[in-house]
Amino acid sequence: MGKALDGVRVLDFTHVQSGPTCTQLLAWFGADVIKVERPGEGDITRSQLRDIPNVDSLYFTMLNSNKRSITLDTKNPEGKFVLEELIKICDVMVENFAPGVLDRMGLTWERIQSINPKIIVASVKGFGPGPFEDCKVYENVAQCTGGSASTTGFRDGLPLVTGAQIGDSGTGLHLALGIVTALYQRTLTGKGQRVLAAMQDSVLNLCRVKMRDQQRLQHGPLQEFSQFGEGIPFGDAVPRSGNDSGGGQPGRILKCKGWETDPNAYIYFITQAQVWKQVCEVIGKPEWVEDPEFAKPAQRLPKLNLIFGTIEQWTMTKTKFEVMDILNKFDIPCGPILSMKEIAEDQSLYATGTLVNVDHPERGTYITVGNPIKLSDNDVKVERSPLLGEHTDEILTKVLKLDKSRIDEIKASGATGDKVREAAE
Repeated sequence: MGKALDGVRVLDFTHVQSGPTCTQLLAWFGADVIKVERPGEGDITRSQLRDIPNVDSLYFTMLNSNKRSITLDTKNPEGKFVLEELIKICDVMVENFAPGVLDRMGLTWERIQSINPKIIVASVKGFGPGPFEDCKVYENVAQCTGGSASTTGFRDGLPLVTGAQIGDSGTGLHLALGIVTALYQRTLTGKGQRVLAAMQDSVLNLCRVKMRDQQRLQHGPLQEFSQFGEGIPFGDAVPRSGNDSGGGQPGRILKCKGWETDPNAYIYFITQAQVWKQVCEVIGKPEWVEDPEFAKPAQRLPKLNLIFGTIEQWTMTKTKFEVMDILNKFDIPCGPILSMKEIAEDQSLYATGTLVNVDHPERGTYITVGNPIKLSDNDVKVERSPLLGEHTDEILTKVLKLDKSRIDEIKASGATGDKVREAAE
């Protein structure tokens, strides 16, 4: 077995979550990812949300697996020299600075291309060209401006953001696809190019079914929404739909045995039309199969509260896993609400590499999410995140191939955070 991106070198000029998500994925496909960090500080997430004092946080370790770290003061002329030497030999440069930061550093697209015409410069930005182009964006801002929040929650409540990081990590995944596509195109053209993934655009792409519904709404009410069956009028925008299924089949989250004390004793239940007969038989309502008030999907729409209330009386007599076992025998779509604790204890996820135990020299063993994309010919083990500046010497000597005297000059300048103190007179 090999590595899908073996031979590809990535200059990781990113921080926090969106950029590191992208570069970590490239590292998991075998790319050599060199993370550039500020001396003495590094990526801000090293110290954010720490659970162990003076140790890299899980926020950092779980976004920076399989990378090498070099510390550089890019405002220092020697640091700038090293950075430009890295640009010369890298295939990809990834950044997620605020708008205009790279230009102010003197690293315009034109300057980067003059250093390495084949390099791919990939950027995460909050917005694409337009009125908000220069605005700073974070996870929840992206969810709000990309259409997710306005369509999440219950119709009589506030808009809600989701716990899934669709703004940051979602954009990083989009950017990674753009990068590998640009790498492929380079094999045909020999040229590098710029790749942009805007967070608003990425969230909107993940919310495309809601844009579908916005257009459908112009031609009449959305009949799969609970409010249609309840006779509640629609406005001019797609409403929040609670736990209704987005695929046109009625679905709800229902209580299961133990719900009184377990906040996750619930299951998602879909009354798919194809298995309506099986649903009726399982919940002890076989008469509904032929009953003209329930037999057809259109007749069931006004009665969804009654139907799901009846189903819930059945699910409350069983655990969510018992419900799942029974329903799966009849091909009735369902899914238990799994807590993070339950997921962390699911050994099947470790067997597939979706979850991985990693040893760290300072924090010990921790769990990280592994590569979610499985290739049959990509043999890359998930490794721990680097310590701050752990690979500075290695990169200067083995990657840039600088001699000892030149490295000593760079270090003496303080460019790597290793400035030699002058002897006191």
